[in-house]
Amino acid sequence: MAMKKLIILSFFAMPFFAKAQFTISNSSTTSLLELREGTFPLELQRVIKETDTCYVLEFRDQQYTTSVNMSTLRFGNLQQLRYFMQALAVLKKGNTGDIAKFKDYTVKRVDVKKDGIWYTLICGEGETTNFQQSEADKMVATIKTL
Repeated sequence: MAMKKLIILSFFAMPFFAKAQFTISNSSTTSLLELREGTFPLELQRVIKETDTCYVLEFRDQQYTTSVNMSTLRFGNLQQLRYFMQALAVLKKGNTGDIAKFKDYTVKRVDVKKDGIWYTLICGEGETTNFQQSEADKMVATIKTL
């Protein structure tokens, strides 16, 4: 009888001593600015995971026109995102062919006679996207508010 009580009691006490088999993770992704939809989307997002916040520029790699290859440029914190903003602001005042180089990506300004100013973003593994000055201006304005 004492053994039965001990076994039954151990079943009730077990949850208090056992470790949970899962953990609850607080994470969220928020769209800060959707510049383009459709064939070649371009979106700036904030990703919060636990206590860390990073920022991501998500785009379709324009090297691949027959398949969809979505890529992301990750900014580890707000300061890195602001460096990107500063690069866009400096390139706006520059000339065609000017390049802002960073560890994980480069941004190049290209002036097109009919279309105005364009930027080419090339990430570390060659992922590429293009965006116009108006889109760069919207990114700068959004980043300034953070």
